[in-house]
Amino acid sequence: MQLAERINAIAVSPTLAVMAEAERYKARGIDVVDFGPGEPDFPTPEHIKRAAITALEKNLTKYTPTAGIAPLRKAICDWHTAQFGSTYAPNECVVSVGGKHAIFNAINVLINPGDEVLIPVPYWVSFPDIVKYAGGRPEYIKTEAKDGFRLRAEQVDRAIGPRTRILILNSPCNPSGAVVPPDEFLRIYEVCKRRGVWLLSDECYSHFVYGEARPYSIASVADSKPHLITIGSCSKTFSMTGWRVGYALAPAPLVEAMVKLQSQSTSNATSIAQHAAVEALTGPMESVGAMLAEYAKRRERIIAGLRAIRGITCAEPQGAFYVFPNFDALLGTGIQSTAELAKQLLEKEHIAVVPGEAFGAAGYLRLSYATSMERIEEGLKRFGRFFQSASAAP
Repeated sequence: MQLAERINAIAVSPTLAVMAEAERYKARGIDVVDFGPGEPDFPTPEHIKRAAITALEKNLTKYTPTAGIAPLRKAICDWHTAQFGSTYAPNECVVSVGGKHAIFNAINVLINPGDEVLIPVPYWVSFPDIVKYAGGRPEYIKTEAKDGFRLRAEQVDRAIGPRTRILILNSPCNPSGAVVPPDEFLRIYEVCKRRGVWLLSDECYSHFVYGEARPYSIASVADSKPHLITIGSCSKTFSMTGWRVGYALAPAPLVEAMVKLQSQSTSNATSIAQHAAVEALTGPMESVGAMLAEYAKRRERIIAGLRAIRGITCAEPQGAFYVFPNFDALLGTGIQSTAELAKQLLEKEHIAVVPGEAFGAAGYLRLSYATSMERIEEGLKRFGRFFQSASAAP
């Protein structure tokens, strides 16, 4: 079959592929310890679900404006101001079908064929493919585990070329959990401003930070809006992944272009989900603190458990709900890559993980600790058994 070149330039999301394979095992009755899913394991809070039920009862089930209902656009701007000190207005906001959709829209209205987009490595799996689909060229900036995978302003300055159009910065980062400190974030922004490059800041994990780190947005910087695209989502913060409500905050002309593109693709995000999102952003936020406290405990346990296995090194993530351990020392004659390692872990010990190759970082595995402590303990036991068996093999 002859397909368009642009669809052949991209691949199916590797994280979704891992989830699908794990589901096939579960369908056969196999007990899988699933470290794959990138979503909170907590239910959507009751007050948000009730808002959706109320919307149904009021028959709020029709088309909405493409950019989102007015109360939601206002709620997004007000919430972002309250949380981060930004100054966006509703005409600088577009509601999308999840944060991924907002990123897709922004890149596709800015990138011409041959334009370059800077992407730090390791990266979220969809960034390069979205750029490729738009006809752009991903250019990668490698970060180091010894530096906590944090991007530095001098790296950005060196990487910018004549065709560089956008820098994508995801902090807290999926998959590494890296958090760029505010002072370094400001230096990165200043490089982008000076060099005429858009800074696309993916804030989808903004409220999942640990230790001394605090939620931060570069949009808090005065006069940053002309150089900045802020991407957010209700998915992680409010445990609403399946509701598919994201947003972009950007200069009004860019928002208008994104709305134009969206009008010819998805039209509006689901009406019921939008009304639930208004409640999420204007209602109580106790659930966020409860999730964070539980994730902090799980994070501590899974790091300690992985580090106790000889040969595994694991940088301490400061955000999100992933660990990104390195397995280079355990790769050898029998297992040549972490892609193969992930396959064997699923086949032999029924552990689902995402190989680092999906994130541009061979030698690593991504494990989500958005699962119960009981499953983390079972997974660590299976990891230990697998590597003990592998080391004993001739």
